[in-house]
Formats: sequence, structure tokens, C-alpha cells
Amino acid sequence: HVQLVESGGGSVQIGGTLRLSCAASGYKMTACMAWFRQVPGKGRERVATIAASGFSYYLTAVKGRFTIARENAENTVYLQMNDLRTDDTGMYYCALRRSQYCSPEPHDYPDWGQGTQVTVS
Repeated sequence: HVQLVESGGGSVQIGGTLRLSCAASGYKMTACMAWFRQVPGKGRERVATIAASGFSYYLTAVKGRFTIARENAENTVYLQMNDLRTDDTGMYYCALRRSQYCSPEPHDYPDWGQGTQVTVS
């Protein structure tokens, strides 16, 4: 049984920083880990992914501002978010894909956390 627990969200001012964490249990970290975000009325948007190899992907809008990292020994994935903007506001979800390869599609991720809210104003 895979469990993902996010933390680190909150309310910040424009230009501020947040660090999201996702602690995974029930599955070895030889998987693709992803961060998605969602705003009301829209689908989930892939923000960043990190494959088992360490290869990472970023949404164009966050490149240079966000960094995804994983600590396999701790079964944790992080999303460091700098220079936050109002359009970064949303519910951020951690997701796990039981494959060494990542996918852009939410439906390819069977395991999700409960989400953590990020509000930038």
C-alpha cells in the first residue's frame, strides 16, 4: 500500500520561497516521482518530475525557479520553489508512477498524496 504525504505549502508574497516535501512509504523509490498542481476549474498540470535515474523535467513556466530533488534513502521528494508568482497558486500534489520512466499524464500515476495548498499574493 503506497502512501504519499505532502507538506510545506502555505501563503507567501510574490517573490517568496517555499519548499514542498513528499514522504513516500510502501514502495521503493525506484520510481518516477512527480509534482502536479491544480487550480479550481482546471485539470492537473505537471510541474516537475524526476525519474529513477535522476533525470528531471520542468514545466516551462517554472524553469529556473523550481527545483525537484529526491532523497532515496529517506524516500522523500522535494520541490524547492523560488521567486513565486501569483500564477503559481494552486493545490500541489505529489504523485508516484511505478516505473523508472516519467509521464506527462496524470492518469499514468496511480498513487497520489492529499495535496498541499500554495497561495501567492
